[in-house]
Amino acid sequence: MENTIDMNTYYSVVDDIMRSGMPKLNFLWDCVNDRTISLYYDGVLPKGVSQPFEYMLDTERIDPEYIPAYEVFCSELAMGISRGTDKHEIVLRLKMNIFGEEYSFVTITSVFKKDENNRIKYIYTNIRPFTVSDEREWEILTSFTSDKNPAIIQKRIRELIGQTKGEKKIAFVQFDVERFKLINDNYGSDTGDKLLAFISDTLNMVCTDDMPHGRLSADLYMFVMAFDDKQEIIDFIRLLESRISGFMDIDFRMCFGVFILEGMPKESLRRYGDNAGMARQLVKGNALSNIGFYQDKLLNDLHKTQNIEEDMHNALLSNEFVMFLQPKVCISTGRIIGAEALARWNHHSKGMISPAEFVPVFEKNGFIIKLDRFIWESACKHIRQWIDNGIEPVPISVNVSRAYINGMETVNEISALVKKYDIPIDLLQLEITETADSAGVDEAIEMFKENGFTMLMDDFGSGYSSLNMLKTTKFDVLKIDRNFLSEFMESDRGRKIINHTISMSKDIGLDIIAEGVETEAQAEFLSECGCDAAQGFLYSRPIDKDKFDAMMRDINK
Repeated sequence: MENTIDMNTYYSVVDDIMRSGMPKLNFLWDCVNDRTISLYYDGVLPKGVSQPFEYMLDTERIDPEYIPAYEVFCSELAMGISRGTDKHEIVLRLKMNIFGEEYSFVTITSVFKKDENNRIKYIYTNIRPFTVSDEREWEILTSFTSDKNPAIIQKRIRELIGQTKGEKKIAFVQFDVERFKLINDNYGSDTGDKLLAFISDTLNMVCTDDMPHGRLSADLYMFVMAFDDKQEIIDFIRLLESRISGFMDIDFRMCFGVFILEGMPKESLRRYGDNAGMARQLVKGNALSNIGFYQDKLLNDLHKTQNIEEDMHNALLSNEFVMFLQPKVCISTGRIIGAEALARWNHHSKGMISPAEFVPVFEKNGFIIKLDRFIWESACKHIRQWIDNGIEPVPISVNVSRAYINGMETVNEISALVKKYDIPIDLLQLEITETADSAGVDEAIEMFKENGFTMLMDDFGSGYSSLNMLKTTKFDVLKIDRNFLSEFMESDRGRKIINHTISMSKDIGLDIIAEGVETEAQAEFLSECGCDAAQGFLYSRPIDKDKFDAMMRDINK
């Protein structure tokens, strides 16, 4: 292996060392001729290694915990030419010589020298062991979070803005690991901590010197970049994702929020980061995209959410939530055979608030379980009133949010309400939305059935149903989703699918009710297919319980 160097290259190396500030040069890798020239030997690498970076990995010199970060470092060396970077640095723990058994902290710094075509020709690398003071500072740095002391990252952002002088747009990008708590729960907090450290290391390596970046708190990170075209932001985010994904074969997803500053700042830098955070929050759970861009509408939506959350507890105490009932009707006779209980919010100053505004907020913040409990008890109370007033009762179905089913606890809670109001258990039916995620829910459904409840699958046909599900379902009744009905009614093939779905369901003992029936044609078609129960605007919108009682007296007399 060639291990000499001509004088022109030598002086060029010395010049680059001085300009890069590297204290000593361990080796020069000639990428064109695939050879390593050792200029300083300290036992880390033997002389004449042709692939020094692969050698360090193959000889197991690197602490296994740092291998994922080292692989990113090597990828960044390969990508250095395309991103215009000239230097990369990483902190690792490795064995300092082939005989050593203890790992030591080192800083590896690599500087590129490129040819006239911007291709990497040489990589000059320094491997510097930590001193005692270096290690102490590193421990402080790794525990540092910008949220506790944002001065450092804000200073760098101000420097970046000053350099661009408002001539380039600036992107503030916040990101986190979606449902990070599940990683701690499933893999342990030690693994979670390693993932966070890996993300920090990767961010340090991928971000260039003119990209302020850091960990804000827990699993929340931010970087700031100047750009000309919005696609540059997306490309960099995808690059970062590709470097971070696959850590220890853990399946996780990151959510990114972007705020774009055009011109010079008019508000605090912290405010711009908060705006990016708003955009990040609004893409959580979005299956189509994990990148959100801040718009003024986001601020309006956030204010609406905050107003709802500020009022929701008092609204429950002040009886602003009310139970509405939507009739379920026998198509052939027109008689009311049941009702679905739905929540409405009669706000003290805003009037009636649409469920479309408050239900998604409650599902996200967990308040939906309190609203569910209120409706459960309201339904039981109203059934009791029917019985006491000599009115022939019909079953009322109530919604049970899948996300908050807690096995026996929920079963006991609803069973206790049935006993408290002393109503026949078949008059309180339970609706649970169809979903692909049945973890923990099937067991609860089985317990409900063992206690005598009738179980309805809500929104059947909304995207998760299958023939296998029909074979194995523990539900008693399928509620055909309104969109499934309206969309499939538009073609002969779609109508045949509805017909066969109803036929198969009835053959295996499942009852059927169709939601969202709005036209006589739909009702007639359902009846021909063997489905004789429906609810929808054709019969009635959801109405308050007094109007429902009057309607039931008129129709069922």
